[in-house]
Amino acid sequence: MTPNKFAVIGLGHFGFSVAKNLAERGAEVLAIDKDMERVELIKDDVAYAAALDATDIKALTTQNIAEMDAVMVAIGENIEGLLLTTVLLLELKIKRIIARAVSKQQRLILEKLGVKEILSPEDEVGILVAERLLNPNMTAFLPLPDNYHIVEIQVPKRIIKKSIGELEFESKYQLELIAIRRKYEEFSSGRKTVVEHLIRRPGKDIILDASDALVVLGMTEDTDRFVEVNA
Repeated sequence: MTPNKFAVIGLGHFGFSVAKNLAERGAEVLAIDKDMERVELIKDDVAYAAALDATDIKALTTQNIAEMDAVMVAIGENIEGLLLTTVLLLELKIKRIIARAVSKQQRLILEKLGVKEILSPEDEVGILVAERLLNPNMTAFLPLPDNYHIVEIQVPKRIIKKSIGELEFESKYQLELIAIRRKYEEFSSGRKTVVEHLIRRPGKDIILDASDALVVLGMTEDTDRFVEVNA
C-alpha cells in the first residue's frame, strides 16, 4: 500500500510534532522550514526535509508540493508568512490544505481565502485543560455539536464494584456508555506487565474496577452530574 504523502510547513513545536508523528505512523513526510537548525533537527525522522522560504513559489514547486495528499501550514506568529504561503498553495491547487490559526483574526482571514480546514491547537488545549481542572475525573474530552461531548472518566469512587446494569447510564443519567478502558496484568517473556485493553459495548454484567476509565457520550451537564453524584 502506497503511504500517504504530507508536507508540513513550519517546524515550531506544533509543526515539528505533527511531522514526526505522521512519519511514525508510516506517512511519507516532507518537512519545510526556512530555519536550517530546525530542518537539521528533524531530517532523520522524516522522509524529506528542506530549508527554504515557503513564500517563494519557485522554491515550493522544486519540492513537488502539488503531489502531496495534504499540506499543513503550521507557521505560527508570522502572519504574513502564513497567509502568503497559504495563497501560494491555493494557486498551486493543492488537494488539501490544513492551516494553523493562532488568533480569531487569522482564522477569519483564512476562511475568507477559502481554506476549509483550520486548526487552533492552543484553543483546543485550553478547552481540555479547563475541563480537566473543573473535572479531575475526566481524562479526555472531545467537544461535539449541540453541547454534546465524548469524555473519558476515571471511575468515580461510589460506583467501584458496581455492575453496568446497576448504574442505568441511559435512563438515569442520559449517557451512552461507549467503552471501558481496563488495565490487565499479563506475562511477557517471563515478566509481569500491565497493559490496557478496550472493552467495546460493555455488557450489563461487567463489574467496574477502580482503575477503569469510562468512555461516554452525553451532554456536558449530564456528564458533570454523573461525576458529582458518584464522586
